[in-house]
Amino acid sequence: MKSFRRELWFNVRNRREFINITRDVEECLAQSGIEEGMVLVNAMHITASVFINDDEGGLHKDYEKWLENLAPHAPISQYMHNNTGEDNGDAHLKRQIMGREVVVAITQGRLDFGPWEQIFYGEFDGGRKKRVLVKIIGE
Repeated sequence: MKSFRRELWFNVRNRREFINITRDVEECLAQSGIEEGMVLVNAMHITASVFINDDEGGLHKDYEKWLENLAPHAPISQYMHNNTGEDNGDAHLKRQIMGREVVVAITQGRLDFGPWEQIFYGEFDGGRKKRVLVKIIGE
């Protein structure tokens, strides 16, 4: 069995952003030489997410609206976490909802997706450099 590890780095300019990282993960897969196995893709920040869904702008706007309704950023005083001097209590909750990671099967050297599936990095407390771990195991 082979193993491959790579970190993807992003300069996230906005507080909230969804970045399609499918091609980045496919590049990692090609570099790994693995034909059959699994890829784990996870956010390495506690205010970010990795998830799979459709790359459709309306859906992403729906996510933003839905998440903001569930855990609004303001007023920041509503979150006990922000009593520590932070202002990202909402981002921690948004990450919990959207998930930390995804696992995708690798078949014949390709990500084994259903129709329209893509991998996204979801950032909920941006404005700085962020990273994602790609770990691939298989033959």
